[in-house]
Amino acid sequence: MNFKLVFGFLIVLFSMTSCIDIFDDLTIHNDGTGTYKYTVNLSASKLKINSILALDSLDGKKVPSIQDIKSEINRIKTTFEEKEGISNVVIESDYENFLFKIQCDFENVESLESAILSIIKTENLVKNLEYLAEGWFKFDANTFTRSIPSIYIEKSKELNPTEIQSLTEGKYRSITRFDRGIEKFENQNGKLNPSKTAIALQTNIYSLINNSKLLENTIYLSPLK
Repeated sequence: MNFKLVFGFLIVLFSMTSCIDIFDDLTIHNDGTGTYKYTVNLSASKLKINSILALDSLDGKKVPSIQDIKSEINRIKTTFEEKEGISNVVIESDYENFLFKIQCDFENVESLESAILSIIKTENLVKNLEYLAEGWFKFDANTFTRSIPSIYIEKSKELNPTEIQSLTEGKYRSITRFDRGIEKFENQNGKLNPSKTAIALQTNIYSLINNSKLLENTIYLSPLK
């Protein structure tokens, strides 16, 4: 099976659906270990997705079967499991509502970044590797910094008005949690929870594609006692 074909099809499928919600949930403990959860929810577009999957081809490209997609998702799981510093990898797939979740524990944020990079590189999603400069996640005793690589900015220029509208309707939510209080943060769109131990950001997917800085943030934590 052509894994690049399947992964490429998934990206096209996501851009064509009328509603896609993405949620990432990052927990970082005081010792730098943590848990990462990533959810893609296409349930609002399941009728359209099923109609696409019934086709032999889409825009001149072969449409993979559900089994092909399952195999690709299993391969992604295996890739994560093989990365040093990554453990307890779990993937949940609901092919009736098209809801996909991946979760893993990590020894440090560098291990998490390495696992995500490995998926992008093996799928050859980025021709210009300078977009993959390392350092998306940085954590020291009292500061956490998150940046988003500008991977899809050039790709977004190829989108037609219908695809743009679809991605404008889709939401991207991000939340970062800690074991202690947040003293301040730099992204003014962030929202703290009542205990000040978690911060949330939200934007639409098209805006994020065009401006990756919307989810960037530097978070300053209360000192360790």
